[in-house]
Amino acid sequence: MPIKVLDPKTVARIAAGEVVERPASVVKELVENALDAGATQITVEVRGGGVSLLRVTDNGVGIPAAEVELAFERHATSKITSADDLTSVLTLGFRGEALASIATVAQVDMVTATVGSEVGTQVVLENGVVTHRGSQGRPPGTTVTVTNLFRKLPARLKFLKSPATENSHIANVVSQYALAFPEVKFTLMVEGRVTLRTPGSGRLLDSVAQVYGLEVARNILEIESAQWRDSRSDSTQVTGMVSAPSVARSSRSYLSFFINRRWVNSRLLAWAVEEAYHGLLMEGRHPVAVINVALPPAEVDVNIHPTKTEIKFHNERAVFLAVQRAVRQALVQQMPVPQIEEVATTYRAPSAGEVGTPVSASLFPPALVANQTPASALPVLRVLGQFRSSFIVAEGPDGLYLIDQHAAHERILFERFLGHRDASAAERQALLEPLPVELTPRQQALVEEMAEALEEQGFSLEPFGERAYLVRAVPAALGEKDVAQAVLRFLDLVEREDAVSDRRERVAISLACHSAIRAGQALNPEEMRELLRQLEETQIPRTCPHGRPTMIHLSADALAREFRRR
Repeated sequence: MPIKVLDPKTVARIAAGEVVERPASVVKELVENALDAGATQITVEVRGGGVSLLRVTDNGVGIPAAEVELAFERHATSKITSADDLTSVLTLGFRGEALASIATVAQVDMVTATVGSEVGTQVVLENGVVTHRGSQGRPPGTTVTVTNLFRKLPARLKFLKSPATENSHIANVVSQYALAFPEVKFTLMVEGRVTLRTPGSGRLLDSVAQVYGLEVARNILEIESAQWRDSRSDSTQVTGMVSAPSVARSSRSYLSFFINRRWVNSRLLAWAVEEAYHGLLMEGRHPVAVINVALPPAEVDVNIHPTKTEIKFHNERAVFLAVQRAVRQALVQQMPVPQIEEVATTYRAPSAGEVGTPVSASLFPPALVANQTPASALPVLRVLGQFRSSFIVAEGPDGLYLIDQHAAHERILFERFLGHRDASAAERQALLEPLPVELTPRQQALVEEMAEALEEQGFSLEPFGERAYLVRAVPAALGEKDVAQAVLRFLDLVEREDAVSDRRERVAISLACHSAIRAGQALNPEEMRELLRQLEETQIPRTCPHGRPTMIHLSADALAREFRRR
């Protein structure tokens, strides 16, 4: 086929296809425009999965009457003036394609008014062409109504999901910006029913409560404006909230990331958060996180994707470390001990009358937030005894504690073994005679892959023939009479730790799991006291390296209530 220039109509539809993937794309663009216009109240109305009707109303600065039609021209924008501005974009929108693309694939009705204007301006567009212009009264702000989305693009309509699925995507967009801008009042109406209303109080916790519910809000930890500086970049500031490990989800869809309050998808940031939770969550479980990273605009490129959902960092390592350290710091300093009464309390979702109520006004019963001990310190505990040779029963200043002796000892040994990476003091038991061990190909690969880490922990293995290794020394903590079986079981444990990226940590976790006191092992009072003393000295005493809790807490208040003393 000969090369030719495409006609303007085809070009417009191709451009619209890049920006408007589904109804939620329209909502995203219109909400971003409203936020850029300084709106403090934004209402989104949806019908028919967003195909029949999408309406976004705001109280922003509005568009001057003389510029309304110009706003629907491609690459028309008030947010940048030259290519140089792309290195310091401070607004959410800047491409000047949103309104033009939406008008190409739907019918659009806009009513807008500026402060001080006597009446507003109304324009109606079909197929990207203005078919009506008039005046209409309204307060300052803008209302954009989009109907019959993709009506003339049946192929695009065919690929949309059910109305319920499309509504969920729209709800996610509104929820994300409600989390990014807690000072803005967001209202989402789906099929005439209010499904989300945030108070616009400026407190992120209030928005979290409305988006994710009371269970998450009661177990959320604040990142206290952590600021980090790297030698190759300017300072990076991390703020937001993360869930305590007791509130975990089966997918990563509860991770929200904002770069200078722009909602983005970032595998790098997701990895940083999950690394911060390493050792605190069970495998396959993921946290809830709302993270905003403030960077100098020149440190991030927001112009690499038509929908602006992907970005590129100038210094990825600095951003990764800043997020990882900020989240880890919040967890270590604030994570409470899981309480029995929290597990037993049935979660009650807010009623319709409570939607939009600020958390500060009526969210938390005092009993659920009082007496929370930070994760970096354990209360003074007095050993009372042992239950089923598996759990240590102890008394604290605020109630009873049940300690899983195996999980607690795992935490102690893990941090001890991990500390050997910077020292050569790992306790090692040399064998009187080298012991040959036959390994599978996978086990041989593991030994070669982690030779340095195994050596640090006290193992000494050397090749002996085609499939065998000679074991000359093992960590003293193994304490096994059958050394060959101990080595093989240890390699099996290491192989299963696929979720851990640090091979030294894989070795430490597996070694701690294999060496720790077992459930069912009787301990005398002195051994129990010594175990708790060592647990107090760990950095993160609340969980084992796999993320299981080492202890649970039954408060004195809960006991008194159960015995009807209060």
